[in-house]
Amino acid sequence: MKIPTLAFSMLMAATMATAEVKIALDTPPDMATSGSYNWVAAFDEVLTANGMTVRQMPRGSIGNEDEIFDQISTGLLEVSVSDVRAVARIDNPLYGLRLPYIFEDAAHMDRVLEAGDIFAQANTNLAPHDVVLLSIVPIGPASGFITTNATIRAPADMSNLRMRALDDAQLAMYAAWGSSGTIVSWGEIMTALQTGVVDGYLNSPFVPISFGQTDVVRNFSDAGVIIPIRAALASRSWYESLSDDERAVLDEAVTAADRANRAWLEEASNTVLSELEELGVSVQRLTAEERALFREGAQSVYESSVMSTEDTERWMALAEETR
Repeated sequence: MKIPTLAFSMLMAATMATAEVKIALDTPPDMATSGSYNWVAAFDEVLTANGMTVRQMPRGSIGNEDEIFDQISTGLLEVSVSDVRAVARIDNPLYGLRLPYIFEDAAHMDRVLEAGDIFAQANTNLAPHDVVLLSIVPIGPASGFITTNATIRAPADMSNLRMRALDDAQLAMYAAWGSSGTIVSWGEIMTALQTGVVDGYLNSPFVPISFGQTDVVRNFSDAGVIIPIRAALASRSWYESLSDDERAVLDEAVTAADRANRAWLEEASNTVLSELEELGVSVQRLTAEERALFREGAQSVYESSVMSTEDTERWMALAEETR
């Protein structure tokens, strides 16, 4: 007997509602300043519309990056928006996403991801760890130098600065520009800026707005070094427990989330520098010639990359083919 469409939809919704989907957030839930939250909000909307119960877990409420990854891997958490390094430590070629100046913009990055079949390779390598890479999520416009006092228009301006670094790869990048760095966790960054432990850091121009740092941060140099990104991850055990219909809903949610994130990014890229200025932050809008100095200085990072030479060359070739 054919089930009427309305009845079938109600039945499907009731089935999906039995499973709660917990999503670990990486930023405050602010649609105006967070690209990753725009992704989560659209993802949540599709799941909820199809009968799934979604619970957003505030940043820091269920642990740090490593603890969140462990919860994804063990199935205690369904979805997270995580540091790309969490998956790049397993799928080493993903470090290519952090090569300076490899992408013109997020659209170029998306073309490279598709042309290189990057998700399939990553998920093959992540499978033994019970993690699925759903998406690469830009958190905002291209990264620049965010500093307390110094204005940066050339690598020479960084010679006396100590910058906050994420890891050894970023330390090498600062060294290539004649600067120095020190590894500081994000939870300690505000204190490090206030006490002078670091003079600044590299990130999207929206980050000091989103995290309330504009009373301390006084400069942003629009160097356009890297597309700042996060990795949307899912528990493989949860993913594989879904029915075919539920997986179709999940795929729809990822597509909608990617679309919402990129639409927000396009609009935000046109307004964020003015927003910083309205909050009292001085913006150094670099010319193409000024950016070229940073690009040239960063070339040594390609040679000392945490990836193999073969993987670095593959990323460079894909970037050129899709430019």
